[in-house]
Amino acid sequence: MTDAILPGPECTNMLEVRAGVDHVDRALIALLARRFAYMDAAARIKPARSAVRDEARKAQVIANACTEARAAGVPEALIATLWEQLVEASIAYELDAFDRR
Repeated sequence: MTDAILPGPECTNMLEVRAGVDHVDRALIALLARRFAYMDAAARIKPARSAVRDEARKAQVIANACTEARAAGVPEALIATLWEQLVEASIAYELDAFDRR
């Protein structure tokens, strides 16, 4: 095996698969760090703690993720569940950030 990360369909052994998964996981963590930086910004910008939870925006974010999942051929129901958890975690994080300011 080389040090190159192969696309999933090109993997021929579990070492290649695991290297790819680990690579994607590192990228996901970096993206989540960027996302949570936006939660810090939102907590700084929003005028009141009551503005942190926005159910209409939450529904829009989850719907957007489902649309992207459908287009990418990823199971939409799974993405809806993951995004529900992600948005709720983001809200909790933003509430904590709001309280710290």
